[in-house]
Amino acid sequence: MSKRIYITLLAVIISAYCFGQFDPKTTEAKIKVVYLYNFTKYIQWPTDYSSGDFIIGVLNGGPQLLSELNKMAAAKTAGSQKFLIKNFKSAAEITKCNMIYVPDNSNTLLGEVIKKVKGLSTLLVTESVGDAKKGAAINFVVKDNKQEFELNKANAEKCRLVVSSSLSALAVAKID
Repeated sequence: MSKRIYITLLAVIISAYCFGQFDPKTTEAKIKVVYLYNFTKYIQWPTDYSSGDFIIGVLNGGPQLLSELNKMAAAKTAGSQKFLIKNFKSAAEITKCNMIYVPDNSNTLLGEVIKKVKGLSTLLVTESVGDAKKGAAINFVVKDNKQEFELNKANAEKCRLVVSSSLSALAVAKID
């Protein structure tokens, strides 16, 4: 009887771990946050963006993404800059950021975001098909069931951002 209880208990623990801990949205958010963090290592911002906090803005960010960004901000830095995460509810609320992330759920506001950050050195990161041609510097895509990104280096350069050749080489597509 005790062997049966042990096996049942073990099965419950394994099930709880495997099914209770695995949330696809959280996993996706973690992957994207790792990418966003690594972009800070391979892109150079102008000097006037290299002091104070490194601000990552998100337009209507989901709870998983914002949670993961805040965990990253608490543990990492962009060079000597501390991360500051801002969640904007509308394009009109957007203020000066080093990076702005526009998730798919806010893609209809992309035109407004582009107007809002025009002339600023803000890295625009999106996740909808065709966004790298519409004005984003980096666009997340899923290819062969893996998270990848497209790079529009010309859009980054318009914002006075310098993209390293290493980052360029990692892009699944280069858009001009």
